Amino acid sequence: MTNRTRIKLCGLTRQEDIRTVNSLRPDYVGFVFYAKSRRCVTEAQAARLKELLDPSVKAVGVFVNEDPAVIADLLNQGIIDLAQLHGQEDTDYYNRLRSLTDKPLIKAFRVESPADCLPAEVYPSDGILLDSGMGSGVAFDWSAVAGVKRPYFLAGGLHAGNVAAAIRTLHPFAVDVSSGIETDGSKDKEKMKAFVEAVRSADSGHIPS
Repeated sequence: MTNRTRIKLCGLTRQEDIRTVNSLRPDYVGFVFYAKSRRCVTEAQAARLKELLDPSVKAVGVFVNEDPAVIADLLNQGIIDLAQLHGQEDTDYYNRLRSLTDKPLIKAFRVESPADCLPAEVYPSDGILLDSGMGSGVAFDWSAVAGVKRPYFLAGGLHAGNVAAAIRTLHPFAVDVSSGIETDGSKDKEKMKAFVEAVRSADSGHIPS
């Protein structure tokens, strides 16, 4: 199904999270390399998780204003397959990083109004992510991105209960979830399963029971 919605489960930190992912087969998982995040992993931790990850699932590294050389090294080693830039990385920064690696790069943009989408439409990255904020767990007004023509990852406040509506309303390239699949700060196997099932049911036109 060519128009299916891709799925990214972000902020994984434990081997048991990877075992759940391998059974669910989303398209992407996210490893956060940002020291201020409670979901932050080290290079060694990410490398171990990547070794356990089913090869069909791509690992995305999430960074905030990181040294481009650090990101390129993780990409070129194969510890991550894509990088997601979640800070104030301008086009000069992007060009420096691009000169160091040919791996896919995604730029995240915080959306509060339709005007916030204008820079996203022209940023030179391979992909874009539209979010309410860095791991805020709060959804933004989806009408703000209704006019975006470029394919995008939709993030911010998604969970099994609202992701089908987001897909039907916006038809994003991918949906990205982190706090919406957690219980008490840890990834929840049943919530992960429910989210993936909700996305796939929305794509097939069925409403999950």
